[in-house]
Amino acid sequence: MQKSFLLYATIISVLLSVFTYMFYSKELTFTKTQNNKYIKRYQDSLSTLKSQLADANYFSLERNDNAQNYFEATQQDKFIAYEKLIPFVTEKLLDFNQDPKGNPYTGQDQFGAQKFIINKVKVINHRWIIADYSDGQYWGEVLLKYFVNEDESISFEIIQSVLYQK
Repeated sequence: MQKSFLLYATIISVLLSVFTYMFYSKELTFTKTQNNKYIKRYQDSLSTLKSQLADANYFSLERNDNAQNYFEATQQDKFIAYEKLIPFVTEKLLDFNQDPKGNPYTGQDQFGAQKFIINKVKVINHRWIIADYSDGQYWGEVLLKYFVNEDESISFEIIQSVLYQK
């Protein structure tokens, strides 16, 4: 009786081992195929997002070689790197937010107690900037022309300003 019990126990343990091995090997294969599907999907999503980002940044000084070459060609002795120019121009424009009447380059006069200030700035090329402005209630956008002067100061000129309805 003890021999038959050991025989049955050995057979059952071998069968359990075989079934366990088969289960985990198939589970590993299944997990690998699922992971490959997810990786492919995420790579496709990542490439789509990269493409959308490239399209969104098409009109920017960072991507426009002709606009970058403008600063190299116009001032032979003074080369202006666009990596330094963009933050410099943005900072100079945002400094006008400190004016008590609001930023004069929004193209809007102060309506009430709040002044119009510029929130976001995008340098489009070697000549134009688009900016978002608001006073907390009203929002708008302005297209500006900027110039780098000989004394390395920046001057701005309003091309067009749009104020959205409430």
